[in-house]
Amino acid sequence: MGLNDTPSAERVHIGFFGRRNAGKSSLVNAVTGQELSVVSPVKGTTTDPVYKSMELLPLGPVVIMDTPGSDDEGELGELRVKKTAETLGRTDCAVLVVDGERGMTDREWELVRMFQERKIPFLVAWNKADLANEAGDGPKAESLASDPRLGGTPVLGVSAVTGAGIRELKEKIAETALKDREGRENKGLLGGLLTQGQTAVLVIPIDESAPKGRIILPQQQAIRDILDSGAFAITTRDTELGELMEKLIRTSSLPDLVITDSQAFGKVKDLVPREVPLTSFSILMARYKGFLTDAVRGAAAIRKLRDGDRVLISEGCTHHRQCNDIGTVKIPRLLKKTTGKDLEISTSSGREFPEDLSPFRLVIHCGGCMLNEREVEFRRDRAKAQGVPFTNYGIALAGMNGILGRSIEMFPELKGISQEF
Repeated sequence: MGLNDTPSAERVHIGFFGRRNAGKSSLVNAVTGQELSVVSPVKGTTTDPVYKSMELLPLGPVVIMDTPGSDDEGELGELRVKKTAETLGRTDCAVLVVDGERGMTDREWELVRMFQERKIPFLVAWNKADLANEAGDGPKAESLASDPRLGGTPVLGVSAVTGAGIRELKEKIAETALKDREGRENKGLLGGLLTQGQTAVLVIPIDESAPKGRIILPQQQAIRDILDSGAFAITTRDTELGELMEKLIRTSSLPDLVITDSQAFGKVKDLVPREVPLTSFSILMARYKGFLTDAVRGAAAIRKLRDGDRVLISEGCTHHRQCNDIGTVKIPRLLKKTTGKDLEISTSSGREFPEDLSPFRLVIHCGGCMLNEREVEFRRDRAKAQGVPFTNYGIALAGMNGILGRSIEMFPELKGISQEF
C-alpha cells in the first residue's frame, strides 16, 4: 500500500452475490472496467472471493468483492458457499446478480433474507437483460421490483455483454452505499477529544514488533486527526517519555491528552501525572469502530475466568509473529498473572474467525484497524449471539494494569460501566 492509498478498512466494501453463471464475474468486470475476474461459461469458475481496491465515483475508495456461486455443489462447493457467507460479514453494500433468463429462485430469496437479517443495504442487478428481452415471455425485472418481499429495493436491468445499464448500476451502488453511511460516518479516531491549540503526546514504542520504517495505521490516523483539529502532536518512544514529561512539567506545559500503545500501559501510567487524561490507540479504535461500550462490559469477564477456561485472542491482520508478540505472548502472560488461573489460549488472525465461539469464555480482539466497521460488528455480534463476552486489546490491558477507569474517563457515556480488576 502506498502512502497515499486509502487502507482497505476505510473503504466501502461492495459484494456481488448470486448463483453460478448468473454473470457475477462479467458484471464485476463491467463495473470495474478491468478483467478482474475470470469469466467462463463453465459453472463454478470463481472458486474463492476476489477482492479489488478501486475508486468508484461518486462514492470514492471501495473494495469490490466477487464471490463464488451460492448454489455451488459437492464438498468443495460447500466450502465455497461458506466463504461466500463469510464475505457477507464485511459487506457494506450488496449487489444481488440475477440471471434475467431464469429469474429469481429460492437461492436468490435466501440471499435476500440474509441481506435483510444483517441489515446490509442491497440492490438487484437483473443481468443478461438483452437475452431476457429477446425471449420476450420470460421473467420480468419490472414484476420483481414490485414484489413486497424486496421492500422497495431497486431492481436494475443490465447487460454485462452489451454494457446496457452499467453506468446506472454504478450510480445506484454509490447512492445505496452513501445513504447507508450517512448514519455510520464517524468523526474520526479522536473525534471531539481535542480542540485547536491543545497538545497531545503520542507514545509509540519502537521495538521488535514495530514495522520497519513506518508507524501503524491508528498512529497515522491519530496524527492526521490532531492536525485536522488544529492541535499539536508530540511523538515519543516509551523509553524517552519520562524525559519528555519532566520537561513539560518543568515548563508548566502539561499535555491535554496522552495516547499510548496499549502494550506500554504498565510503564506509561506511572510517568504521566494523574491529572492528564490517558488512553490508548486501541481504545480509540474500539470507539471508532463502534464497539467500545461492549468492549468495556466484556472486559469484566477476565475477573471471572477459572482454571481450564478457553480464551480466544483474535487479530484482524496477519504478520510475522515476534518473540514477544502481543497476542501470543504478552496478553496470555498478563492474563495468567492477573487471574492466577491455568487458561487455554487459542488465537486467530486475518480473515479467519471461528464460527462456533461457544467453547470460549472470552474473546479478546485487536483494535480492528485493518477490518472495516461491518466486519468488526459482525464478529462482535457473533460473540454476543452465542453469549460470549467480547473485548479488545486496549481495554483488556488497561483493566489488567488497573487503569481502565482512567483510560476511558474522557468518555462520559461509559461512566459507571468499567470495573477495575
